[in-house]
Amino acid sequence: MRFFIVFLLAGTPLWALAQNEREDWFPLQFEQDFSTSVISMNDWLDAPAGKHGFVTMEGPDFRFDNGKKVKFWGVNISGGIIFSEEKTAHQHADYLAKYGVNAVRFHKFTWYAFKGDSSTQLANDKYERMDYFLNTLREKGIYYGWSPIYGHRLRDADRDRVLAYEEVVSTEFPWAHLNGSTASLVNFAPDLQEINIELMVNMLNHVNPLTGLRYADDPALNFIEFQNEDNIFWSAIEVTLEQTPTYRKLLCELFSDWLKENYGTEEALIKAWEPGALPEDEKLALRNIYPDPNHSRFDAEYRNALKEGRKIKQSYLDKARFLFEQQHQFYQKFVNAVRDTGYKGPIVASCWQAGSGITHYYNLYADYEAGFIDRHNYFGGGAGGHQLKPGKFNNEAMVANPGSGLLSSGLQQVEDRPFAFSEWKSLIPNQWTVEASPIIAVYGMGLQGWDASYIFSNDYPGFHPTLQNPKSQGVYNPDVPAQMGLFPTLSRMIYREDVKEGKVIHRRKVHIPSLTTGELGFEEQVSQDHDVKSFTGEVPASALAEGKVVVTFTDKPEETQAFESPNDNQKTLPSTTGQLTWDTTDKGFFTVDTPGTVGMVGFGGDKTHDFKELSLETSNQFAVIFASSLHREKSIRKSRSVLITTLAQSANTGMRYSEDLSELLEVGKEPLLLEPVRLTLVLKKIKNGTVHILDHLGRRTGQSFPFEKGTIHLDGAAHKTFYYELEWK
Repeated sequence: MRFFIVFLLAGTPLWALAQNEREDWFPLQFEQDFSTSVISMNDWLDAPAGKHGFVTMEGPDFRFDNGKKVKFWGVNISGGIIFSEEKTAHQHADYLAKYGVNAVRFHKFTWYAFKGDSSTQLANDKYERMDYFLNTLREKGIYYGWSPIYGHRLRDADRDRVLAYEEVVSTEFPWAHLNGSTASLVNFAPDLQEINIELMVNMLNHVNPLTGLRYADDPALNFIEFQNEDNIFWSAIEVTLEQTPTYRKLLCELFSDWLKENYGTEEALIKAWEPGALPEDEKLALRNIYPDPNHSRFDAEYRNALKEGRKIKQSYLDKARFLFEQQHQFYQKFVNAVRDTGYKGPIVASCWQAGSGITHYYNLYADYEAGFIDRHNYFGGGAGGHQLKPGKFNNEAMVANPGSGLLSSGLQQVEDRPFAFSEWKSLIPNQWTVEASPIIAVYGMGLQGWDASYIFSNDYPGFHPTLQNPKSQGVYNPDVPAQMGLFPTLSRMIYREDVKEGKVIHRRKVHIPSLTTGELGFEEQVSQDHDVKSFTGEVPASALAEGKVVVTFTDKPEETQAFESPNDNQKTLPSTTGQLTWDTTDKGFFTVDTPGTVGMVGFGGDKTHDFKELSLETSNQFAVIFASSLHREKSIRKSRSVLITTLAQSANTGMRYSEDLSELLEVGKEPLLLEPVRLTLVLKKIKNGTVHILDHLGRRTGQSFPFEKGTIHLDGAAHKTFYYELEWK
């Protein structure tokens, strides 16, 4: 009978720490061992996956066939790793089970697996390895979802099936990894849609010989995704259409036919549209009217209309409606084909935004009609893009602005659908990346009631020796103590539902038919810088720190009420549950106080943080602190053991920043160094016990010391660890 306490803290700015001033920082013990230890969560996973029947959508929740509610706290595994050898499959499964991961999103893996010239059949040897990997996860109690298509790549067998094979395969995208793919085009082109659908249907009909089940009948398959980060409003579509004139012509023909059906004549169309809206060389009779399918154009018109106090121009309203209808038709065709296989599990259409205003909500509604809502977001990052390189970067902390950064994606949550966050990461060289997982776990999965989370991207079974993925210099690396090292606590908190779902404090009411006249009923703008998105509007992102904020699609026009915060003092934002408080009086921190978990996240140093079960104080500048019962059904008060985890800033050896902390000067090398944490913890009910020092994998080292009168002093510099176990009789 035990409970965890997790402390993650950061102090002196890295620029001020020359190497000889980091003498008390300690290196990560780089070793892989997934055997049972104090932090292990293997017995928390309800193995085998699928034992309770299919995952289904019931209102805003995921539930099994037997009615049991489930949340998925997972990771991404990308590319060809799904086709790894048996040894690697077991290493991943053992690693993820130990750290409490109960679901994996397998991302863009079909690129590496086609059978011969086919793009709709996977090779037999690839299926064999995929079947083994998925079954290995299944036996551990880990569910798996498919995100197989990220710009489907045609092959020679498709040559006679599509309108313009050579145009598609020679397409050069702004993003090189999508070159020669069907991205963007598939959202309106029936020939390309059939190929995407055929691939998914073939995969669902494949029988895994290890389970004896078609994947369509496999209850451990907890979702399928039609396409990753794509929709008909995607900004890259215009570049693609320039390079694929046959598909541009098709899109214009479809739009012209739609206009003729709605207006009858060109004269009526010109009368309805604003002067000059129809270019002189575009004619209804020629079927060459272009619908401008780039969300940035609609975004600009939406913002200008708000600024000028006018209605959105009719030409934009018609184009947006037409594009939405094309998107909706594609998704419904896909849904019908998937359901015809017998697959009963959850579906997600895509996970991408579509600008602001009407296109944003048309796109959200198309996703809503297909299945649950899923979104992506990232925070931080630097000059190197996907790689860690010297240069300028964003070194803000999300705790300084409640609801900002990653959490702001929750403004797209729809009231009667599950919400998933299937790609997210706070990116190095940002110094405060350790705040990310707690924010998503506490406020996303907890207060907002999100149903699934998949951090991006677990491509290695175990900790890395540097902040970045050493093979690629990649910044998308959760396999460090500051992320996966937190999972043994966060997973327990989520599965036990310690943080209660908040009361809905605001509904943005959207009536889809009203969008045809530009009537949204409230103001909201989405800003997007590649993978990084932010949201502003009449409902501030800070509302996400107070209670649930949702979108509701209504059957008739309904007024959206102005947002009124339930709190008078905006410097301190308590949640409607009374369990959470976000404090912005200094640089920002929040606290968690529940029977099963207590904690503090942010710039809370030199303050006493008082909770029902304990109080704590640290001299470190920045802290992420959790205390969580290790027992599946018992609170902190009834437990008799505590795991204390103390993490701080992390840095590669020799890593250097500019004096103003806005620029990375040197990337550094291994080993990864961890800042020690010094803190005092006072238990209110427990007076005497023992502290066991654990190693970096949560194993007892044989070193221990007693505590008396409920007071414990921990010094990470002396113990050179971030895990301790506190135990009493």
